[in-house]
Amino acid sequence: MLEYFLTALALVLVIEGLMPALNPNAFRRTMQTISGMDDRFLRIWGLMSMTIGAVLLYFFKG
Repeated sequence: MLEYFLTALALVLVIEGLMPALNPNAFRRTMQTISGMDDRFLRIWGLMSMTIGAVLLYFFKG
């Protein structure tokens, strides 16, 4: 179980590092835009993202 968790964490870090590595200026602009967004919008967006990810995991691992 721990091996799966660490594998998933490593994959998240690789994916998260793609944009700043490939295009740092666009990444910086994106982060500035996100920092100006409403907390409620970010919270809803995060919850939707987690829900979609959990549903996908359920279907792929089911």
